[in-house]
Amino acid sequence: MQRNWIHYLFILVVCWFAFFMHNGVLYPDIMEARNFVTAREMVEFDNWLVPTMNGELRFAKPPLPTWVAALVEMVSPDNLVLQRAMAGLVATLMVFFLYFLVLEMSRNKLLALFSAVTLATSYNVIMAGRTATWDIYCHALMMGAILYFYRGMVSRGAAWGKFLTAGVFLGLSFLGKGPISFYALLLPFLLSYLWIYRPSFQGKWWSVAVMVLVFAVIGFWWPGYLYLYHREEILSIFARESSNWVNYNVRPWYYYHLFFAESGLWSLFLLSGLLGWFWLRRKVVLRKDYAFAALWTVAVLVLLSCVPEKKTRYLLPLLVPASVVVAHYVVYVYDAVRSKQLSRPGRILFRVNAFVPALIAFAMPVALYVMFYATDQMGLVALVLVSCCFLVAAWSIFVGGLRFRVFKVYTGVVVMLILVEAFLMPCVAVYFNNPDFVSIRSLRQNEEVRGMPFYYEVSETSPRIEFIYEAGRQILPRDFRSDTTLLRELPMVLVSERPAEEVLGAALLSQVNLRPVEVFNSDPNESQLGRRRSIFIREITILEKK
Repeated sequence: MQRNWIHYLFILVVCWFAFFMHNGVLYPDIMEARNFVTAREMVEFDNWLVPTMNGELRFAKPPLPTWVAALVEMVSPDNLVLQRAMAGLVATLMVFFLYFLVLEMSRNKLLALFSAVTLATSYNVIMAGRTATWDIYCHALMMGAILYFYRGMVSRGAAWGKFLTAGVFLGLSFLGKGPISFYALLLPFLLSYLWIYRPSFQGKWWSVAVMVLVFAVIGFWWPGYLYLYHREEILSIFARESSNWVNYNVRPWYYYHLFFAESGLWSLFLLSGLLGWFWLRRKVVLRKDYAFAALWTVAVLVLLSCVPEKKTRYLLPLLVPASVVVAHYVVYVYDAVRSKQLSRPGRILFRVNAFVPALIAFAMPVALYVMFYATDQMGLVALVLVSCCFLVAAWSIFVGGLRFRVFKVYTGVVVMLILVEAFLMPCVAVYFNNPDFVSIRSLRQNEEVRGMPFYYEVSETSPRIEFIYEAGRQILPRDFRSDTTLLRELPMVLVSERPAEEVLGAALLSQVNLRPVEVFNSDPNESQLGRRRSIFIREITILEKK
């Protein structure tokens, strides 16, 4: 396969902008904070097999992403950019896994390239690749398992090495987020692959069995260990997590009706590729491959819709086959234009797909002026340069749509996304980040509280995990009104929702000195919500003996 290195380089460049550039401008969200706090306690207390989060057992999530975060914490403590870069590396792996899968199934380099780049530039994938949490790990590793499973199926003989590698990836995916990717990505893949291609397992049954065995050993050793030594806790968490699937965040079956929006600027392309099934399946050159990609996409959507618990971020695995559907549509238009067989409805549809992102790009200079220049987030020179870049991209997409230049349209959309990630991410962050954010992180350098334990009153709600992450230490519950050992352990730090005088009983107040330190507002999204949330506001007070 000559000149494949050009494809690899292009994919790497796109992934750099999609997952790595300006990946530290947003504050960590609640899921990241949970991961980082658990990772920090792994390193601090050496509890790699029995993780804790703020001193409490943390068995709800499998440990692989947290182990990675803990290793990063050991190398470069409290490095948000590097933590998110690890997620970006895993997302890049997922993009390459899809590239090789499509290439080996279709033998079409252009289709493989478009599939990979579409995946890397889909909105939900970009956000997952910039967030150091569990989702990107389990789905990326599952794509590795799918790739090597397919290689094993099309190889001669038992293909022990390929199925063994698939088993390793399956086990790692399970350690990434349990059975989530097995249900949301692997099962629909298997249903679609077996239905469309009808592969033969002759001579491969033993190697497939070894694959399953390897998966079981890698995937279940940690839950097995917890079952042996923490049986009650692990069973309780398993029951709670299972219950969440049917009782928590329940949405109607049609909740994902706007699933295509998760692909961002590729939304119309995806709809065209899926809704055009009735005529497109008879026109594309790779009919079986297109049918497989479309069926895989629909199968993911149906299976996810059957689960009562629904969140839009759960649609991440759908974007894997959906990217292939987009690529099939783009390649079909390209081939049809070259052979002069693109019908009038096909021409109209392609122009609609092109003119909508072109219109968005043409409108970007106005948006930049109103949102960033008028609010002093961007200088005049930057405004002019970035606006010119967007206008060039808009013109490329518009002319490409007008003259049916498929590459112009596709690359123009990709360039639009790169421009947003390269130039606008720091400005966009202003609209998400709280300008009044007062981080407790400053206390890490405060000599007054160094070495003191931090507590909150048990009658109050626990500090948010984002607050605990910023504090860089455990903040444990304590009953300040009835704890008879408290005076012997002073000095200590009280983290409270209310003033310390209202939290402590009269008896304790008569025996301690209160030294207020500061009030911290650690709500990262207050500006986005437009209101102050008290759960993020805490008063810090030093308690000392009189």
